[in-house]
Formats: sequence, C-alpha cells, structure tokens
Amino acid sequence: MTVLSIIRDCLDALLHPSARYDALTRARHRAFMAPRLLGSLAAFAAFPVYLVLRGAPSAIEVAAFAWLIAPILLSWFLSRTGRYEGAHVLSSLALAGLIMAIAATTGGIESFAAIWLVVVPLEAALSASRRVAAFASLLALSCAGLLILLSQLGWLPAGDLNGAERGVMMAFGVASATLYAAGLAFGAESLARTSVALLSREEERYRMLARNMSDVISRHQRNGAVQFISPAVEALLGMPVAQLLGHGLFDRVHVADRPAYLTALSDAARGDVRSVEFRLRREPAGSERGQIDFIWVEMRCRPLEDQRREATAELEVVAVMRDVTDRKLSEQALDQARSAAEAADAAKTRFLATMSHELRTPLNAIIGFSEMIAQEQALMLAASQRKEYAELINASGQHLLSVVNGILDMSKMESGNFEIASEPFAPRASLMHCCNLLALKARENGIDLITDAPQDLPVMTGDPRAFKQIVLNLVANAVKFTERGGQVTVSASASASQLTLRISDTGVGIAPDDLKRIGAPFFQCGKTYERRHEGTGLGLSIVKSLVALHLGELTVQSKVGEGTAVTVKLPLVYTPPQAKPSDKMAAESKIATLTPVPRHEVQDQPALVKKSA
Repeated sequence: MTVLSIIRDCLDALLHPSARYDALTRARHRAFMAPRLLGSLAAFAAFPVYLVLRGAPSAIEVAAFAWLIAPILLSWFLSRTGRYEGAHVLSSLALAGLIMAIAATTGGIESFAAIWLVVVPLEAALSASRRVAAFASLLALSCAGLLILLSQLGWLPAGDLNGAERGVMMAFGVASATLYAAGLAFGAESLARTSVALLSREEERYRMLARNMSDVISRHQRNGAVQFISPAVEALLGMPVAQLLGHGLFDRVHVADRPAYLTALSDAARGDVRSVEFRLRREPAGSERGQIDFIWVEMRCRPLEDQRREATAELEVVAVMRDVTDRKLSEQALDQARSAAEAADAAKTRFLATMSHELRTPLNAIIGFSEMIAQEQALMLAASQRKEYAELINASGQHLLSVVNGILDMSKMESGNFEIASEPFAPRASLMHCCNLLALKARENGIDLITDAPQDLPVMTGDPRAFKQIVLNLVANAVKFTERGGQVTVSASASASQLTLRISDTGVGIAPDDLKRIGAPFFQCGKTYERRHEGTGLGLSIVKSLVALHLGELTVQSKVGEGTAVTVKLPLVYTPPQAKPSDKMAAESKIATLTPVPRHEVQDQPALVKKSA
C-alpha cells in the first residue's frame, strides 16, 4: 500500500456522508481538505526548526503560526457539515485575515504579503460556485482598498526593512504566491480531469446500457426528426443507425400510422407523456428487394426534463420503443377466437331453430296421419286414402331418417370415426344414376339439368357410397337454389391421376361474406336467400369432409345473382393415409380457396345430355 493510498483512505474517513456516494463531490471535498491539513501539519512541524534558526519569534510571527490552525478547523467544519461552499467562504475569510494581519505590520499595500490577495479569488474558484468566487473577489478588493486607505492615512507602522531586505521579501512574497497559485492551478486541473473522466465513464455506462437494452431509446425533435437512436434498432429493423437519423425513421413508419406518430411526439414536446402503437417497415435478413415486412412497435415518449427550465430551448422528446408484434398477434388471435366463438354460438342457435323445424314437420305428419289411420273406422277411410296416408308416413319417416343420418355422418367425420370403404367402381355410372334421381325434381322446378359425362371415364378406386353422396348433395343444392327457367350443368373429366367434377348453376349465387363460411356445419346463407329454402345446412359440410377424407380438393366460386360453380377433384386411386394427426391436417388443408367468378365462366360449359321439362 502506497503513501498516497494511505492518505486517500484517511481523507475518505473524514468525508461527510453526503459526499461519499458521488465521485465528483468526493474529489472536491478531498481536494479542499488535503492541502489544508498537510500544509498546517507541515507548518507546525517546521515551527521548531524556525525557532532554532530565528531565535525568539516576534508577536506577529507567533500570531502567523497560530493562524495556521484555521485550515484544520475549516477541514473539520467541512467534515462535520458537508457544506462545501460555506467552507470556501470561511477559507477566503481566514486567508484574507492572515494576509491583512501580515501586511498591516510589514508596510501595508507595499508589503510582500499584499500580493497574496490575488490568491484569494483563485482559491475560491475551486468551489465551482459563482457566488463564492464573487464574494472572494470582492473581499480581496476590499482588503486591498483598505490597505491603501490605511497607508495613505498613515495609520500603519512604517516598515523597518531597508531596500535590499524589502526586495528579498517582495521576491519571497511573489514566489510563494506564485507557487500557491500553481498548486491551485494543478488542483483545478486535477478536478477538471476527474470531472471529465467521471463524465466519460458515465457516458460510456449509458452507451453500454443503450447498446445492451432490447428496447430502443431515441431522442426526437418536435417534427419527428431523430437526433439520437440506440444501436438496438439495428436488431429491430435490420438497418444501421445512420440511415434512421433525421427523418429516416419517419419514412419507415406505416403511412396510416404517421399522423398518430407525429401527434404523440408533438404532445410530448408540450409536456405530456404519451404512448402510441404503430407499424414500422423492417428489412428482414436475406429478404429480396421489394419484400415488405412490418412489425408493431409501442413507443412511450416524454419531454426532456432539462429543457423545461429553459424557455428558449428547442423542444425535444425522448422515446422508448419496443417490439409488440407478438402481443398484437395474440390480440388478433383472441379476436378471431372470440369471433369464432360468437359464430359457433350463432350457428348453434340457427341449428336448433332449423332442426326444430326440420324434425317437427315430418314428425307432425307421421303423428297426424297415423292418428287418422288409427281412427279409420270413425273417419270411414277408404283403402286408397289409407294407402296414401301410409305413403306420406313413409316419406316423412324417410326424410326424418335422412336428417338424422346426416347429423350422425357429420359427427363421425368431425370425430374422425368415419371410415372410407375403398373399392373399384365406375364413376360415370354413379354420376348418371345420381342425375337421374334428381331429374324429376329439376323438371318439377322448371330447371334444365345438363350432364356431360364422357363414355371413356376410367374406373376409380374409392368409396362409391361417399362419391354418390357428394354428387347428390351438390346437384341437389344446385337445383334447390336455381330459379325456374335456370340451368344446372354437371360435367366430369379425367386426367392421369385425378377425376374432376364440376357442378355449376345459374342460381341466386352466394355473397362474398357468406362464401368465406361455406362448408361450416349448419351454416346457411340466410341473408342472401332470406331462408326461402329448407335444409339443415349439413349438405356442403358433408361434401367438404368426404372430399377431404378422399384427399381431394374442393373449390367454390360464386357471384350473387349470377350463379355458383363447385369443382371437386378426387384421386383416381385412393390410398388410405397413415393414421396421424398431421396427415389429417394436411388433407384438410387441401380444401381450396373460395373466390367469386363471373357468370360467363359458370355458364360456358358443353352440354351432351339434357334433362328438362
């Protein structure tokens, strides 16, 4: 351990508690006490030597040496109170008093000690206080003026030194004052160096914090121009800091969010604390030119605190930005889940209303006609009437059974328990059979049912019952939603690996909003059709599930008032997939997008077989 470290430890032990936690304040207090304590101790140590060389001292010499105890008292005052400026004021008074005492007995203003008055304001300059420096300057001028006045009035004793001795003493006074001033200069330089080092260290600490923070710190003018932005923005936006200064950051704000961005900065510049969310254009790593990627950013901005005290200062704002894209995506997912839940609730309500109608109608018919048959003796029913009632009961029962079977099939498909019975079959024969079954219904509604099925359609491997159910549901829907005088076209074609079915009509069409939800269980386009057609809303949903189970693709294209076209693509050879959830999801993802098409694309199909009224 060196002597300097020992001295520093001793001085630190004397520091007031208020000065121990700030490095610059600690250095100033140490610089105040160190020279005074060391100087006083050195003077007291030299006093015996002075007595040996000088002999018996005079009264003024004893008073001068006794005055040297004042620096010790000043150090004690600073150590106990921590009042730095007050200690400098007392030090100026003590030094000026000592100078006045020596100068008054050695020639007044012509004394060698008078030059030391210049040191008084220099010493006060170390306090870094204008008030203390001004006080010390006025004190030194007052002492010099008082010495001149007393010398002119002749109230001071005449000096007993001859010319040579006076010259020596003046040289001693100038040299000692210069040396003391040099010590003050070195002290001031040491404090300045300490202050610069502390400032540099503090700046480096803040720069390190700014570099290592994940949030972006920036300073803006009121118009949004960036004065400073932390390096964390490079990881956020994939751009160097230099390109974001000025209006570089503003240019990357989404056009729709720029008013909110500027408004938040303007409000913060007026003294408010603002928070705003906006989108920033990012340069993804390895992205191609022209690719646009936006992220959501939350910015909290507030005015700079030091500018509030300066009325003429340019208004500036400090802001902290962070990436909140994940949170925004979560909010969007929650909104979608809420919308899906609301849609499911609405679908449940519609389902209950629809099913109550669909089940009540055939049940009323069954109960009513069965009661009439049961009371045939009272009603005197003829055999033909009983037969007619029995047929109506059978038809109602068949309708009720079809509704229940549709619900059961849909439940099996959604639970993954529906099994495909794959076997070879002729798709053209199944297609023609389904169209023949619905030809009577089309004829009764005044609709032309056109079938285009080439004779050379290849044999395909799949579930023939599911294939017929797909065709029957699609053609029945087309006939149901086509007005009298319209046309329904059913066509089939084959490629190397798949069979393509296309069922198009000239019916009422589907609105774009409803088109997005086509295929959802129990969904019916009530707004478009005003519920003029009965049904459970399961037909297209069952078709969609059966196509997915066959690893096929389903596309629905429609336009309100012009018609609808449904395209189904099925593999010619169905290969059962492995029973994995991922495979099922892959099959579900093959359901194609639903987009509107013009009417002429729906109608421009060849007609080889025509069934009409």
